Amino acid sequence: MPAPQDPRIIGHWRLVETRAWDEHGTPQPNPYGPFPLGIVTLTAEGRMLAVLSDGRPDLPPGTPRDYRSYIGAYSFDGTTLHTVVDGADTPDWLATDQVRKARFEAGRLILRPPPREIAGRTIHRELAWQRLVPETAGTPGKETP
Repeated sequence: MPAPQDPRIIGHWRLVETRAWDEHGTPQPNPYGPFPLGIVTLTAEGRMLAVLSDGRPDLPPGTPRDYRSYIGAYSFDGTTLHTVVDGADTPDWLATDQVRKARFEAGRLILRPPPREIAGRTIHRELAWQRLVPETAGTPGKETP
C-alpha cells in the first residue's frame, strides 16, 4: 500500500490563474491563454490526474490550442509534488518524473514547474488551483460534509 499523502493536497482542484515571466522578471503570455481551463485530482492513495487547456471559445486564426493531460503516481513532501507519469497526451511524457514546487497561499495550491527555454528565453510559470470539493469527498468510508 502506498504511503499516506499530505491531506492538504488531496482533493479536486480547478485552475483559476496562471502567470509567466522571463529571467529578467518581464511578464510573458499566460500559460493556457487568458482564460485557462484545468482540473487536477490528487487522491489519498497517491494517484493524480491533470487536464489543462486554453479555455477561450475561439482562438485567433492559426493559433493552436494549448492542451496537456497526464496521470500517474504522485508523492508530496510538503514543498515538492513529484508525479511519475504513466499516461499522457504526449508520448514523450510517459515514464517521466514531473516535478512541481508547491505552496499554499490564500486557500490556493500554487504549483511551479521547472523553468523552460522558449525562443532563447528562460520562462518561469506558476499555476494557481482552487479546491473544488472538500478533501473527504469521494473517499471510501468518509462522509462528504
